[in-house]
Amino acid sequence: MTATRKGGFTLPGESGYEALTLQLAEKWGADVIRDSDGTQLSDEIINAGYDIYSTICIIRDHNEWAARNRDKLQQSFLITQPKVAVQNYLSIYLMEDFFAEQFQVNDTDDALKYWQVYDRTTNTEVARELWHYDRESGNVVISGITPWHKYTVSFLAYRIWEEISMYNHTTNNWQKEHLMQIDPMYEQTQTYLLDWMENWCLSHKETNVVRFTSMFYNFVWIWGSDERNRHLFTDWGSYDFTVSVRALQLFEDKYGYSMTAEDFVNGGHYRVSHIPAGQRKLDWMAFINDFVIDFGKQLIDIVHKHGKLAYVFYDDSWVGIEPYNERFEEFGFDGLIKCVFSGYEARLCSGVKVDTHEIRLHPYLFPVGLGGAPTFAEGGNPTLDAKQYWINIRRALLREPIDRIGLGGYLHLVEPYPDFCDYIEKIADEFREIKQLHEYGKPYQIQTKVAVLHSWGNLRAWTLSGHFHETYMHDLIHVNEALAGLPVEVRFIHFDDIRAGVLQEVDVIINAGFAGSAWSGGQHWQDSQVVELLTQWVHEGGTFIGIHQPSAVEGFDSFFRMAHVLGVDEDRGSRVSHGKWAYETVNAAGLIPEGAYVTPKGNVHLTNGDAQVVLEQDGQIALSVHSFGKGKGIYLSSFEFSFVNTRLLFNLIRYASNEDQDNLYIPDNVNTECAYYPDSGMLVVINNSDQPQETSIPTENGTLSYSIEPFDTIIKGIRGV
Repeated sequence: MTATRKGGFTLPGESGYEALTLQLAEKWGADVIRDSDGTQLSDEIINAGYDIYSTICIIRDHNEWAARNRDKLQQSFLITQPKVAVQNYLSIYLMEDFFAEQFQVNDTDDALKYWQVYDRTTNTEVARELWHYDRESGNVVISGITPWHKYTVSFLAYRIWEEISMYNHTTNNWQKEHLMQIDPMYEQTQTYLLDWMENWCLSHKETNVVRFTSMFYNFVWIWGSDERNRHLFTDWGSYDFTVSVRALQLFEDKYGYSMTAEDFVNGGHYRVSHIPAGQRKLDWMAFINDFVIDFGKQLIDIVHKHGKLAYVFYDDSWVGIEPYNERFEEFGFDGLIKCVFSGYEARLCSGVKVDTHEIRLHPYLFPVGLGGAPTFAEGGNPTLDAKQYWINIRRALLREPIDRIGLGGYLHLVEPYPDFCDYIEKIADEFREIKQLHEYGKPYQIQTKVAVLHSWGNLRAWTLSGHFHETYMHDLIHVNEALAGLPVEVRFIHFDDIRAGVLQEVDVIINAGFAGSAWSGGQHWQDSQVVELLTQWVHEGGTFIGIHQPSAVEGFDSFFRMAHVLGVDEDRGSRVSHGKWAYETVNAAGLIPEGAYVTPKGNVHLTNGDAQVVLEQDGQIALSVHSFGKGKGIYLSSFEFSFVNTRLLFNLIRYASNEDQDNLYIPDNVNTECAYYPDSGMLVVINNSDQPQETSIPTENGTLSYSIEPFDTIIKGIRGV
């Protein structure tokens, strides 16, 4: 192999910092320079011999047109906080809880038809003749109601400040006009955008790649009026911001029934992604997906007509794109760019059917990060941030290839941080070496095939409801992160796939999450056929790994529907008078690495005394193994991503399929991992810690030992060693 020091890197340029832009393009081996939100590229940068990415957000930066067509702004259903009536009438100010710079009530006659007032005490809708809207005061007045009951109003509101612009404005101190977002669901908007796209391509002849950010609809992000609770609701997988009067009408024409405000606000809970979707939500998602694909393709066709490539940034206004949707390829995108904090996000990107897969690394070149902590500002340490993000992403890149990496933001912020610039140079060189390894062939992996079972299945492969740091409360996101860098084949399946025969193609199924969640499965476990097929599959040799509240649903003899396979169940209060099986923990040599920790959950008990408790924490069952026919049921009370816990999960997977006696290419030090590429004879060893490590790795040529520096990577040819 001959290492290359240029290519596969996209650098954010910045007008006014030409020397810095070109200096770092050379240092980091960039072959592409891009603009970012809030920056421009000067002629000097454009003409410097690099390919040019140009960023567009197709639905914003049209304020002049939007101001003339305010009825074409994007909308959402909002719901007021419950108010208690102390007499037989009640007045509710609609905007009391909402950020007035983000929302404006849509009180047109067409919109009012979709407003709903609910008695939340009885959970019934209040008759339309009992309430009216006072436009002057902004209040809904309800009369003839029951004192001491709670009431809410659900109403349509225009979104008058595009949320990503709003975030950048407040985070990066933008002092500029508030950008509005326009809704392409309306024919007039479509005509305007098609003309705009044509003119944009004509005026940007230097652009090689048009980067769509993303398409039309942002994930839901509802801001509150009180700074103590500014972010009222956020869900990266939600479709709440796709609503409009026209969309509701077109949906009814197509599906034969009308969506209501309650279908979206759900009593104030909204239809969050981590709860299994009902048919009405699935129908709405399909409706929006069809529209986004059909109109999005028209815009992409214009880009292609002008000889440019079209990439999509799979963040921000991504809703309706769903890259694992069966129709995704109809867009005609040439590439997909994913902003990544974690390894599982890199795996999400690598599996999409496009020609070019690119990841945008963190930290972004912003003064502060998404969590509000300083990055390129006083008190920040961007180099350490980059190292901590890279060690997670690097594991995933060793398993599946990514074509390009890059940064985003304001390049001038890196000037006071030469150590950061040096570390990005190191990352870029490592990436190019890893990319080259994949060109020679796939890395070694164990034979066991793993499937993750949840109610989204492959549609939401390698993701949940957002970035890793935003969904820390879900066990499955931690499982995904662990699996992202393990030498194991992973797929994501739905309950329908079980009925379709997928069990014959996998060895281990992981089902993780809290009861009722999309990840555990919720109501899907009411299907006895699923339970029957899984039971037979385990009895014939498969392994079911359940984490937290796997297969949990009320209404049956056991809370865990797979309790008979797992050998454990959770008492929800009905067994307080029943006896409990006593147990002693068994010694499982080599199964639990030193330092592994599993947070226990209360009230888990053995069902028949046959399961072996392998790990107990605080007097509670944390890990158990149950033989069932030729197969196994394995229960983990929780799973939190760490490198030692990742080894625990890997050990369980290998144990499940009796591969635990073969330690080939498994380092003895859990702070290190490796990937071996048989076709080139190359071994990559990585240190996932901030301390020097010693590690030994069994290979087909004997055991090899390495000393490796903090966060470092070693790439060696070992064939014939």
